[in-house]
Amino acid sequence: MKLENKTILITGGTSGIGLELAKQLVQRGNTVIVTGRDQEKLDAAKLAIPAVHIFKSDVSDAAAIVSLHDSILAQFPALDVLVNNAGIMRNLNLNQLRDLGDVTREIEINLSGPVRMVQQFLPHLKSRNGALIVNVSSGLAFVPLPIAPVYSATKAALHSFTQSLRVQLDGSGVTVVELAPPGVETPLFRGEFAEEMKGQKGMDVTVLVDHAIAGIEAGKREIRPGLANVLKAMSRIAPQFMLKQMANMTKSKH
Repeated sequence: MKLENKTILITGGTSGIGLELAKQLVQRGNTVIVTGRDQEKLDAAKLAIPAVHIFKSDVSDAAAIVSLHDSILAQFPALDVLVNNAGIMRNLNLNQLRDLGDVTREIEINLSGPVRMVQQFLPHLKSRNGALIVNVSSGLAFVPLPIAPVYSATKAALHSFTQSLRVQLDGSGVTVVELAPPGVETPLFRGEFAEEMKGQKGMDVTVLVDHAIAGIEAGKREIRPGLANVLKAMSRIAPQFMLKQMANMTKSKH
């Protein structure tokens, strides 16, 4: 599948992996639409990539997804690629008291968001020739990072969901790809983990997106660059050893 002359929707496209994907896909002659929750970041993305189309939308809000679907298809009826990239990653110590509504925020954005986006856009995508869904999970789908317990769980769940979706859409004409990045040098990677991750080096975001596009075009269904591939292998060979390594690598400072 050539990622050229496509109409592509990327959730969470205002920074990090999503923004770099938008940049490279625009350069390849695609029509690219990005969503985000922050209008200032959307405006900055538009400034950085003038050809990109921006929509303010929150994937954790089911009603907003319905509204986004209607707006996008009214303006871009040729939409044929959905990239579920929006996500948040938090450093959560579950020993601390936490608001019950807040503790599941990552589930609403990282898991419920992609599930609802797929459900809402699937009828349209099935009507397109050579449609594509890309779910962005993480190497942490295979071995959790204990200081990011809910994030890791959402990515494991998204990996499982993507496998089932691929089976159910077999023969439909819709290709389902999972992109499982390793740690990437983005605001999400540093964010709340500056202290724990200061000794770790993430993959350059440009390199990650190069891997992603090349993998999709080569027909790969699961793209696991760098350390993500190691985590997948070690999750089968020595899961407890790898979990211990992940725990030791980022001992919580809380």
